[in-house]
Amino acid sequence: MTLISLEQWRALVGVVDAGTYALAADLLGKSQSSVSYAVNQIEERTGVELFRIQGRKAVLTVEGKALYLRAKYLLAEAGRIEKAAAEMAVGHEAELRLAADIMFPPAILLESIKRFAAERPTTRLEIYETVVAGSMELLADGQVDVAIAPELPNGFLGEPIMRVQFLPVAAPSHPLHRLEKVTLNDLRDHHHLIIRDSGARKVDQGAWQVSQNRIIFSQTSTSIEAARRGVGFSWYAETLIGADLEAGTLKELPLAEPARRSAELFLVFRDAVGASPGVRRLVEILRCMVSDPHGRGA
Repeated sequence: MTLISLEQWRALVGVVDAGTYALAADLLGKSQSSVSYAVNQIEERTGVELFRIQGRKAVLTVEGKALYLRAKYLLAEAGRIEKAAAEMAVGHEAELRLAADIMFPPAILLESIKRFAAERPTTRLEIYETVVAGSMELLADGQVDVAIAPELPNGFLGEPIMRVQFLPVAAPSHPLHRLEKVTLNDLRDHHHLIIRDSGARKVDQGAWQVSQNRIIFSQTSTSIEAARRGVGFSWYAETLIGADLEAGTLKELPLAEPARRSAELFLVFRDAVGASPGVRRLVEILRCMVSDPHGRGA
């Protein structure tokens, strides 16, 4: 038998997060006296002082902060257990959320979604198309169940799923293609087309930005269209511009220095241990489609 109930731990977390007992009571839908009583019960039953008065304000003690952090994890885990039980009761998840970096091949992503939707027609899929830090932030904030990200975020388990090649390209009519060999100094005289990081906490992309003459887009498709029209140059994932290279609407630049770049993409679970059957099936389909784009093994 536990000394402290989940409701009492919820009261403690509510007070810390809200900043006052009154606000916590409003958010929890309880009276202020009941919230205060719940926190007092934790102190009495554990013998741990949670708050100390400093001036006119109550602040967490070191021990209180440690219990607060554990209580947050406990409540989150309880929520995950309840969600898993609800999914088991109906036999499937009502919703799955996937974040996919724009570097991931659209054809593989769409075919994977198509196959999953055919198997689980009642599960609602929400797809977030992200750039650089976007996938990692959505994972950290608990907004997606699984992500395809260009980095493995701290505190998460994942696996490499594929390496993406980037090519420096511009329209065939662009002045850079008149040069026999293009140097970094040549690039600095022209517009570099950049795709904006979709994360709120931006990741430094300095190594990828070779010109101060930048034009920044929020949509990949608009950036590629700008390149087709000769507005500037950029490094694009080969998976995104294969058709343009074949059609001749974009052409690889003859850089004097090693020009091609690559990036690893990772498949990352929000909760690797508690991932639902649906999440695991979606990941299985993605793995199979990457290893065999025709999907014979999926």
